Amino acid sequence: MVALLIGILFILFAIYSVLPFSWALNWWADVLEFLKGGIPVLAIFVGIISLFIGIADIKDKIEAKKEEAEEEEEESKTESS
Repeated sequence: MVALLIGILFILFAIYSVLPFSWALNWWADVLEFLKGGIPVLAIFVGIISLFIGIADIKDKIEAKKEEAEEEEEESKTESS
């Protein structure tokens, strides 16, 4: 219940802070500047994470091919025996 009230208060403060009225804080321009500066940094982090996931996926595929080759080799040995 307390978390819900705190969440509502934060949402109301965020709305109040960006409203374009003289009685509000009128921070919308600052919010846009923050987003403009943060988006490239976020893109770099997402790109790095995607790169690591792609490398791990390639390694998994190579490992799966090796395991399949070993299984086929074992099957051919058992069939010939």
